Amino acid sequence: MKDQKRSDSKEFVGNLKNGIWLFGLSSWVFGITDRSIASFADGYLSALDLTQLFTAATFFVAWLFLKPTSRV
Repeated sequence: MKDQKRSDSKEFVGNLKNGIWLFGLSSWVFGITDRSIASFADGYLSALDLTQLFTAATFFVAWLFLKPTSRV
């Protein structure tokens, strides 16, 4: 019985980690898309626009490396 509870809690934590990661992934994609549309809307890129896009893209790549591993 204890092993079953332990297994269930590990599965729950694994699913929670994956859910948080997927939510973060979709948030970063939305953020980068939003910044890109806002930057290109006026037809000209400023240094601030480029800095914001580069920063968002860097954090997005870092988020990709934080993907939880599955230990089945």
